[in-house]
Formats: sequence, structure tokens, C-alpha cells
Amino acid sequence: MKKMQLIDESFLDKCKQRFLDLCEKKVPWGSLTMMKDISLSKKGAVGEHLYYKVQDFVYDSVLFEYCRHPTILDYIECFTGPDIMAIHTMLINKPPDSGSLTSRHPLHQDLHYFPFRPANRIVCAWTAMEDITPENGCLVVLPGSHKGKLLQHDYPEWENGVNKMYHGVRGFDDHPIMELSMTKGDTVFFHPILIHGSGPNRTQGFRKAISCHYSCAEMEFIDIQGTSQENIAKEIEEVTKRRGLELNFQDFWKFRSRLVRGQQAVK
Repeated sequence: MKKMQLIDESFLDKCKQRFLDLCEKKVPWGSLTMMKDISLSKKGAVGEHLYYKVQDFVYDSVLFEYCRHPTILDYIECFTGPDIMAIHTMLINKPPDSGSLTSRHPLHQDLHYFPFRPANRIVCAWTAMEDITPENGCLVVLPGSHKGKLLQHDYPEWENGVNKMYHGVRGFDDHPIMELSMTKGDTVFFHPILIHGSGPNRTQGFRKAISCHYSCAEMEFIDIQGTSQENIAKEIEEVTKRRGLELNFQDFWKFRSRLVRGQQAVK
């Protein structure tokens, strides 16, 4: 895990405006996934106050430029090698919490969501779009946990519920936790086994970040039947079916990935 200021503020402001335009439906969503906070939706929130995440922006002309940022890719290449796929894209927004703490994200490992390997050639770049602090819900990480293994994930038993697909791991109450305060433009790179999450936004402002997971282009898709990943695979397949797409877990991820440097692997 490494943090550094890499991204120009003017570019992040451009991404923020794109997010606001999407929230207000000024531009078509296309294949983007716009996700609502369950507690804020019940209170009639709209726009920036309602949407906590936009995913799948590999075909968005504005946001995808983050994935292709040459400085980011120069660092990514150290982990993946020269042929690089963007495989999971998110702009994450934390509106002021409704009081139900649904703006927090349980401790989890990103590999839980991915049916491809090897894990050591997958890496996330996560950039602060504004100053991020413990008060507005900064990332928290368990140092050294990236040396472990993929664990069982389930929905946490939180009193006020949790947002869709916010699975988490349990049993780490005694493990040291590090809070990652970041300034606008700071970028952190981390391994898909690293246990991490984030706290609620207890301020009256917003907390935005943009991220992309990358892998080597020659990644191998695996069969997750009989593994701890079956629960998330089933949930994702059900969601895609409701959206009119007949995709299995592996094809779902192939649809969401795009080459950003080098050559596509030939299968």
C-alpha cells in the first residue's frame, strides 16, 4: 500500500462535474450503474444527496480518462506488467449520513468480488477527489492483512441495514487499524486481499473518491462453485438478470473490463 499525490485537481473537478451531471440525469447513463443509499432514498433525497456510487464507467468518455491516466498506469505496470486491463471502476460519493450509518462500508477484501487470478497481479488505484478525513469517512485498513488469504464474506448484522453488495468479514476487532487521511489528489495503491473499509460521513459535506482496479491482461477466470464467492456471484447474476442481461459471474466481469495499456491477451 502506497499513498502519493498524483492527480491534478482540475481533472478531479471535471470528474466531479460529470458525477453531478449523471446524478441530475443531464447526460445518459448508458451502461453505467448508479447506486442509491437505502436510507437516504427512504427520506426522499435526490441528486448528489442520493447516489453514493457510479460503477462501470469504462465506456464513459470523461470518467474513463482516470483509468488511462499515464502517471497512474506507470505505477500500475509495476504490479501487473506491461499489458493492463481496467477491470472495476467506481466513483464513490459519501453524502452526509442520515443517522443510520449506512454511509459506512464494512471491512472487506476486494478479491471476494473477482473471479479471476492471480491476485498478486491485481491492484487498486484509489484517489481522493477532495480532502478525506476520519470525520467524513476516510478509508481504514488493516496493515499486513494483504499477506493473508481470501476470507468468508457476508452482510454484516447492522441494526439499520447496509447498502446492496456491501459484504464484510468478521472477527478483526483486535487487529490494529490505520486511518488514511488524504488530501485532494492523493492516490493510494492496494492489494485485493488487503482488508479495508470506511467509516460514516459525520459532516454536512460530501466525501468523493474515484478508483479503478487493474489486472494483467492475461488474467485467468476461475470457477467459484463451492467457494466462499458463491454468495456474491449469485447476487450479481440476479441483479444483471433484472437489468435484462443474461451473464454469468465470469462474463459479467469480462463485460466490465477494458484494455488500457499494451496488448489484449488472446484466449
